[in-house]
Order: sequence, then C-alpha cells, then structure tokens
Amino acid sequence: MEVNLLKNHIDSIIDNQVSTNEKLQGICDYLEAEVSYYDWVGFYFKNGDKNELKLGPFTGEPTDHIIIPFGKGICGQVAVSNENFVVQDVSSQDNYISCGWKVKSEIVIPIFVNGENIGQIDIDSHTANIFTKEDETLLEYICQRVASLY
Repeated sequence: MEVNLLKNHIDSIIDNQVSTNEKLQGICDYLEAEVSYYDWVGFYFKNGDKNELKLGPFTGEPTDHIIIPFGKGICGQVAVSNENFVVQDVSSQDNYISCGWKVKSEIVIPIFVNGENIGQIDIDSHTANIFTKEDETLLEYICQRVASLY
C-alpha cells in the first residue's frame, strides 16, 4: 500500500466539484478497489438527534445494518468511545454485529467536526490480522479530510 499515493487521490476526490455523497461514494469505491484487503468500505453517520448511526455511502456486499444503536457492535462502540477500534479477529469480540460470514477483521475510525463525533469510516476485511498502524494512519487522514466537508 502506497499511503502517499492513496492520500493524494483522496485529496482529489475531496476537492472534486461534486456533492458530498458523491465524494464519500468515490472514497469508498477507490479504497475498495486499491487496497486488496478492504472488502467492504462504508460510512456511518449520527442519525440526527438519535443515539444511533445511519448507513451512508458504501462499497461491498449489501448489509442489513442500516441503523446501528450507539454501543452495539464495533461501530456503535466507536460512537460512544470516540476512539479508533481495530479488531484483528471479529470472532474474539463479544459485542460484534456480523455483517457476513466472510468478515474476519474490522477497523472503524471516528470523524470529528468541532470536537463532536459525527460519524465514522468502517472497513471490513475477509482476512484476519490484516490491519496495521499504516491503515489506521491513512483512515485517520481520510476522516480529517471528510470532516472538512461538514
């Protein structure tokens, strides 16, 4: 994974003169295509004033998890903790919502606007123990860039 190349392309997606949803979809499509072990890439955002997340743009297999209550699953836990969550083996997590039998690992990074957690990027991989500090750093960068859209 060439992080600087990925970051430069993300910058061009963010700077593109299209709607925010199109930018988010572009990020999902790009990451899923360019990083071999990113098998599902999507965004979840706080659903208004409710203590739940709502699925935004994504790339990968369809999911039944359109709404996720705060605290439930990896995404719901990040909505409460405001911290990155890297799960190298989803079978080791008690509070895990299965998105499909193929998913072996997951990484979720929050998006902050003015100190408030407004959402997150969620990546599933069909490979266990795959995510590195490099993935975390790249996704933090993407979340900072996405935050600039809000």
